Amino acid sequence: MITDPTKDAPQPPQPAQSQAMPGFTDEMTPRPDHGEESYKGSGRLEGRAAIITGADSGIGRAVAIAFAREGADVLISYFSEDEDAQDTARWVEKAGRRAILAPGDVKSEEFCKSLVERATREFGRLDILVNNAAHQATIDKIEDISAEEWDTTFRTNIYSQFYLSKAAAGVMKPGSAIINTTSIQSKSPTGQLLAYAATKGAIANFTAGLAELLAERGIRVNAVAPGPIWTPLIPSTMPEEKVKSFGSDTPLGRAGQPAELAPAYVMLASHEASYITGAIIPVTGGRPML
Repeated sequence: MITDPTKDAPQPPQPAQSQAMPGFTDEMTPRPDHGEESYKGSGRLEGRAAIITGADSGIGRAVAIAFAREGADVLISYFSEDEDAQDTARWVEKAGRRAILAPGDVKSEEFCKSLVERATREFGRLDILVNNAAHQATIDKIEDISAEEWDTTFRTNIYSQFYLSKAAAGVMKPGSAIINTTSIQSKSPTGQLLAYAATKGAIANFTAGLAELLAERGIRVNAVAPGPIWTPLIPSTMPEEKVKSFGSDTPLGRAGQPAELAPAYVMLASHEASYITGAIIPVTGGRPML
């Protein structure tokens, strides 16, 4: 069925809303679409095992659902959002795949190592790592960005990717894939998201360098660069007025839904992307990656 991409999802303005960080799916209006009723699998990841960080909600949940419907078992890494994570696990299990819940802080190298150890112990293998966990905050003045906030953003967004990729590379076999979540902010930064945007630029560079480093092992490394996507990160980290207009500045005129990101991750994880490494796929609603 052919549909109009400008009308495929709710249009702004969104209702004004605010949440405490890190935000929860059930408190969002409208509720994000993670592909619960729409994603159809075709066995492209049959028999594989994946770790997805930040998999309790948003993009991570959509990717977990898609991976499960494509045949993969999933370790669901998340910080503390137990109810959201349990909901993700239910969808994975409904697809007939194993779901492992792993709460904890990806800022910790030891925790990141433990995720890889647990996945290989429980699944007997690790084929796919999706580095998706992220922290952001909207801050108007550089003087108001504390050293603690800067450190939290970098340790969550880029240190964790280093920790996890380092551990995963030691157990992954040729044909495996690492997929990082960067952002349009890596190329078109918003000043009020200075720390977040800086980490996303680092992730883009990290992806290219790691792809070269792991190519001889047959491990592919790529990234997806979302534009404005309707996830709990938005009402929990942005002023209400910005939440209302979120996504309206894209050529398609709306925010993207998490479900619209999942196919890019599936493609990069699958054999269909066997000659793709070091690439960044923009999913931005038409905003250019300059």
